[in-house]
Amino acid sequence: MSAKQSGSYFYPSSRILIFGREPVLGQVKSRLEPELGAEGCLALYREMLSRILGTLRDSNLAPLELWVSSNPTHKLFLTYCNNKDIYLQKGKNLGKKMAYAVSKSLSSGEVDGLVIVGSDCPAMKEGYVADALYFLYCKRNKVDVVIGPALDGGYVLIALKRPHVRIFQDIEWGTGRVMEQTLVRIAAGGLRYKLLEPLWDVDGPEDLKRLESVDPRLNFQLSV
Repeated sequence: MSAKQSGSYFYPSSRILIFGREPVLGQVKSRLEPELGAEGCLALYREMLSRILGTLRDSNLAPLELWVSSNPTHKLFLTYCNNKDIYLQKGKNLGKKMAYAVSKSLSSGEVDGLVIVGSDCPAMKEGYVADALYFLYCKRNKVDVVIGPALDGGYVLIALKRPHVRIFQDIEWGTGRVMEQTLVRIAAGGLRYKLLEPLWDVDGPEDLKRLESVDPRLNFQLSV
């Protein structure tokens, strides 16, 4: 499968930023190791990352940027993205990493909006990201931020047209208060926002039971 992205996009001046980790044994989805084992966690993460990369690359919604924790030349990354579209994350926490990516992407002079998604929400489909872009650019009901809430109190997607990086500050990342605190930051900045329907992501054992409803191939690890 070629890593080349099509030149015909619905939103050519936008970017879809996918945040991911290098798929290394023992370093991905480690909270699920009691249920899946390290090998199962690695297999599950590779499948989820491949799924979102393939889905959004083939959607032709907007050009992709892949932001990774390490090793930007990993074979899996290059399967879906060109080397020039793969970037290293920078920052001590998720908020700083997203702030850096947003600032860098929007400062290029070629980008007037972007969507950030993670790699652990197998329920996310092309239409969900398309909705985010539609609301971001809709001229009738103008908004500054579009958010896809997660059922666990975080969010699975955030879209911006300007580098409003303060909304990533003073957030208790990895807790159930992320969404609540983000909305407080948005209100403090006087920003308008649109919420999409909530989705679930894969963080804990309770999320594993949902996998088969998305794709039976994602459920094979439960027998490990």
